[in-house]
Amino acid sequence: MLIDELNKLEKILNSELTSKITSSKIENEELKIEVESDELTNVIKFLKSDDRCKFRQLIDIAGLDKPSDVKRFSLIYLLLSHEFNLRVKILINFETDKKISSITKLFSSANWMEREVFDMYGIRFKDHPDLRRILTDYNFKGHPLRKDFPLTGFNEVRYSEKDKKVIYEPVKLEQNYRDFDFSSPWEGTQYIKEINKENKNDKKN
Repeated sequence: MLIDELNKLEKILNSELTSKITSSKIENEELKIEVESDELTNVIKFLKSDDRCKFRQLIDIAGLDKPSDVKRFSLIYLLLSHEFNLRVKILINFETDKKISSITKLFSSANWMEREVFDMYGIRFKDHPDLRRILTDYNFKGHPLRKDFPLTGFNEVRYSEKDKKVIYEPVKLEQNYRDFDFSSPWEGTQYIKEINKENKNDKKN
């Protein structure tokens, strides 16, 4: 039944959006369509407003970084139709400097989602009302989910109880928890055994 509905939806989209959809595929009980980045807004507007689709909830916007490809970045938009109990994925691929049209006028929830994508990948959105970092600090350099983002060498921000203010300092990778004591929990760890042994010796003396 679900596959039949997805097949029906796929035919509608390929018929109505022939020039806008480059490919379509049904997998994992979802319809996945690939569109050109410049056609994204038109496709989503159709999916939301057409009575045969009614995809009126934006679930998520997910990013993907492929440094070796000419079109380095991909975005996947996940939409849900409550009326028909169907899901659709919209995929776009684009170059590093490409600006993607914001869909905040179609889905207000896209505001934070697009900010997160901008923060993590550095992807910019045209006509976004408030495009700024949302997960990292404003003075943070780089975009953490890019494949070329270094794992060390950056500053971290934290509140210093001593200075009573927010401070920046080089990232410290703590190694304290790399030394594990694999003693039986019933017997107690080594340092507890040593303390108990010292206490017994003190009592004897």
